Amino acid sequence: MAQVTRATKALEQAGIAFDLRSYDYDPAAPSIGRAAAEALGVEPAQVFKTLMVLADGKPACAIAPSDGEISLKRVAAALGAKAAAMMRPADAERLTGYKIGGVSPFGQMRRVPVVIDETALLWDAVFLNGGQRGLQVLVDPNDAVRVLEAVIADIAAS
Repeated sequence: MAQVTRATKALEQAGIAFDLRSYDYDPAAPSIGRAAAEALGVEPAQVFKTLMVLADGKPACAIAPSDGEISLKRVAAALGAKAAAMMRPADAERLTGYKIGGVSPFGQMRRVPVVIDETALLWDAVFLNGGQRGLQVLVDPNDAVRVLEAVIADIAAS
């Protein structure tokens, strides 16, 4: 597995400290994020998934704990939009340059608005996709917020 991805390059260029963790990716797992957490031996709430959405028809990124669902209404509100919908997988791959299951918020082909669930700040470090299936980066959530210029909000589904 390649240890250098656009995501890791973006983190290095931003001067963000991170640790790489790889695991055996299982595309058939019922929850990719939960499978990653189990493989890494950490709580699922510490592993965050990167979801590509359309907020008022414009691309955006929502980052949330892997053990829960997001509220598209809350994502839209956090981004100042009236409505949000999940982006089609093929569109997400084309926009980000990453394969589904390996979408990182770092180093995407095009910079888009980002919202991170507020629970990320409860951790000293969180896992985010490293730009490849089976690769996670462990980063300080405050660093992630800063480099992504992200909005912090409660985007969890009730």
